This record gives sequence, structure tokens and C-alpha cells, in this order.
Amino acid sequence: MAKLALLSVSDKRGLVDFATALVRSHGYQLLSTGGTAKLLAEAGLPVTEVSAHTGFPEMMEGRVKTLHPKIHGGLLCRRDKPDHLAAAKEHGIGLIDLVVVNLYPFEQTVAKPHVEFEEAIENIDIGGPSMLRSAAKNHESVTVVCDPADYTGVLAALAAGEGSAELKALRRKLALKVFQRTGAYDTAIAKYLETQQDEPDLEALSGFPATFTLSLKKAQSLRYGENPHQKAALYGTFHEHFQQLQGKELSYNNILDITSATYLIGEFEKPTVAILKHTNPCGVASADTLLGAWEKAYATDRQAPFGGIIVVNQTLGQDVAEQIKDIFTEVIIAPRFSDEALAIFAKKKNLRLMIAKGGIGADALQEVRSVVGGVLVQDRDRSMERITGCKVVTKRQPTAEEWDALLFGWKVCKHVKSNAIVYCRGEQTLGVGAGQMARVDSSRIAVWKAGEAKLDLKGSVVASEALFPFPDGLLAAADAGATAAIQPGGAIRDEEVIKAADERGMAMVFTGVRHFKH
Repeated sequence: MAKLALLSVSDKRGLVDFATALVRSHGYQLLSTGGTAKLLAEAGLPVTEVSAHTGFPEMMEGRVKTLHPKIHGGLLCRRDKPDHLAAAKEHGIGLIDLVVVNLYPFEQTVAKPHVEFEEAIENIDIGGPSMLRSAAKNHESVTVVCDPADYTGVLAALAAGEGSAELKALRRKLALKVFQRTGAYDTAIAKYLETQQDEPDLEALSGFPATFTLSLKKAQSLRYGENPHQKAALYGTFHEHFQQLQGKELSYNNILDITSATYLIGEFEKPTVAILKHTNPCGVASADTLLGAWEKAYATDRQAPFGGIIVVNQTLGQDVAEQIKDIFTEVIIAPRFSDEALAIFAKKKNLRLMIAKGGIGADALQEVRSVVGGVLVQDRDRSMERITGCKVVTKRQPTAEEWDALLFGWKVCKHVKSNAIVYCRGEQTLGVGAGQMARVDSSRIAVWKAGEAKLDLKGSVVASEALFPFPDGLLAAADAGATAAIQPGGAIRDEEVIKAADERGMAMVFTGVRHFKH
């Protein structure tokens, strides 16, 4: 009995060459539909229309064409069961040994701006997923292909022979790929339909449907995770947002740091430099020029940048590159690099240079974190309060210079692990305290770091991403030289904290918004 291959694709890349090899090298007869059949016939390949094979015409504008027992019986018939084979023979069902199907481009269709609902619905494939699932279920006997990238591997396995271990292993691998693809396809349809209800599910529209499904394609296997004994991989579209110009392959930790750096630098419009280590900013500054910003950011902490991440929001030119070149840095991120800067960095082969393709400032709306038995999903913290949203709670109002420093420090503090304290003057960090169990300890560390950098905190301002539960943290800042503070407020002892600020002549601003970062 002749071997049958059923080909019905929307993505026709490489199909003619693949089909030609099936016919001429492996003795297959071709079944096909619509435009795929036309393409194969125009290439001079013998092809039978599915309607001629089933004896049933395509109808309803092509909605019904492969949903027929002669198709699905040919795919699902088990070759090792005599009753299956007898039923196929009785009903004239030819066994189909190979299926090539990729689906209507639903995801691409709904990604278009202002797509009509009718167009989206007509791009929901029914026959394609049905054939893929039938073939994948019977992968012991049927080779199923849903991705043109697999054509070469399929031909190599077919050459090894029908009963070969190579073909058997490939069929199982391809079956898995099918169910991953159809699962992702159904998820995309469900997510789209959630947004199209006449009586919308407000919970779903907020981004938190009753069922939360993630379906992300593996983008890269990583050498290891946070530590060498941990395995890791990257999923999703990270590489669509960045272009790596040079350097070693990105590590798990690099990717985390790049993400944190991109979120941080997106808060600023003036030329700004941020230096991060283990996702925490250790020096941030804005200035009229990027070189000026670099000098101030680096002055905050000249030790922590070793092995750290540098991110800028302007074209990184020769002047800044000359300053950075002798510092051991893992990654440098910029929207652009000048030719002169690239020539300087080219001498450091391991240094990873990353271009933020869409400009600096990631636009992700949600964050997902794994927990025992599931995941947590939340809106990303995109809030950034302005002067009009803040309330001065002390007798003294901040000066104009203090306001500038307070709002700058508030932007930075939002991206420091809690408990977080940031001292600033102007648009420059002076000391950063991160991740301590007591807020007063974070303040002490920030003061110590400023002292190590020989930066005077007299006349500085202090930012705290969460409320001061007791006056001690504020008093520590005042003792260090801070004259103004910014914090969310809302503590039981707010009045005590405000009184302490007034007694020290400090100005204090409540934002009403907390920025915990765990």
C-alpha cells in the first residue's frame, strides 16, 4: 500500500523542497488542500485534493474540509491492532503515515492594531489542530510536523528507515511539540476572547482571569542558573527587546540584572547613568551630559561596579567609554553605542554590550513569580508620584533644591530591595542601603557607604520606599546630615515621626504610595 502524506499549511516556507523529497526519495503520495495543493501542483508534484480522497467537497468557505472519517481514521488507526486495520479496510480508509500542518496565524492576526472581530474568528483553525492532535496521538505510526524547522530532521529520520530508533524517537519528540503548539494556540484564543465579551469579566480584563495560563517558547538554554549546580533556561521574547553586540553568552543572573536595570533607567528623561549589582542600584545620577551623569553615579560607590551592570539612557559615546573601559563590568546597556565606543569596547571580548531595541524603559505590565504550588501574578509597579501627588506633613516646606533631590531619590528607592534607604543630593545618589531586616540598619549602611565614598551627607535628602515605623530611622538620617525626607506615610506612629522631623527642622513629604520590593 502506498504511503500517504497529508500536507496543509499556512506557512509555506520550504514546503516544496520537503514535499519533493517525500515523493522522489521516500515514495510518498501527497494529499493536500486549497492553496497548499495548488502550490504543490504548480511545482510539478503529483497531488490529490482531500475532497477527491474523501469524496466529500470542501464547504462553508473552507471551514469544513478535513473533518472526515477518511482523514481522521487514516491518522488514528493503530497498525498493531487487527480490528483497527479491518475497520479501515471495510470503510475504504487509507492509512496516512505523515502529516504536515501549521495553523492559521491567529496570534499574528489579533496582534494587528484595530483587527476586526470577524477576521480574528475566521483565523481560528479547527481542522488543523484536529489533524495535528490525531496524528500526535498515534505518533507510534504517524510522523507529524507542525514547524518547517523540522523538515530536515524528518527527512534524515525517514532515511534511517520505518522501524529505526531514530524515526521512533523523532516521532515522540514531534508529538510533544504538537501538543505544546496546540496548547499555546488555544491559550491565545482564550485570552483574546476574554477581552471581547459583551458583558466583560472585569477580573479578566484587569489581567487576572479565573484561569492563568502561561505558554512561552523556549528561547535559550542557559549554562546554569543562579549557581553552577542549578540548571536553567530562558523562555519568551527577551531577545526581541535586546540585541547583543558582543561578549559572552548571557547568564541567568545577567538576564535578571538587565531586567532590573531596564526598569530603573526607564524612570528618567535627562541623561542618566545607573550602576547595578545583584539587581540593586549602587550608583545613579542624572546630569546635562552622560559623562557628567557617569562621574556622579560612579562617585557613589567605586567598589560595587566591579562585576556589575551599567545602563544609560542616551547614546554611549567615546567620552563615557573611555571612563568605563578599565572597569570590570559584566554588561553595558544603551539605546545606541557610537562607533568610537564600540571600537574601545571591542578590546574587551567578554564584555556583553546590549542594545535596548525599543529604547530604554521596559513596558511589561505584569510580573510573575513562582511560589510553592503555583505562581503569583501582579501588576508591575509603574507608579511614580509627582509633586502634585505628595503631601508635606512637616512645618517646613522643602526648598526647590530639596524637591528635586527628593523626587530623584524616590525614583531610585523604588528599585532598591526592601528595606530600602537612599540618600541623595541634587540628582545624584550618595549612599544606598538595601535589603536589611530593620530600616534603621539600611540607613546606617547607606551612611557608611557614603562615608566610604567620601561623600558628605550634610544637606542631603533621604528616601524610604516604605513608611518609617518608628522615629529612629528618621533620626538616624537627620544625624547623618539629611535635611528632608520622602516616604509613603501611614504608620501608627506617624505623628511621632513627624514630630521628630519638626524638632530637627527637617521637611518631610508623604507620597501615600509604598514601593516594597521583595
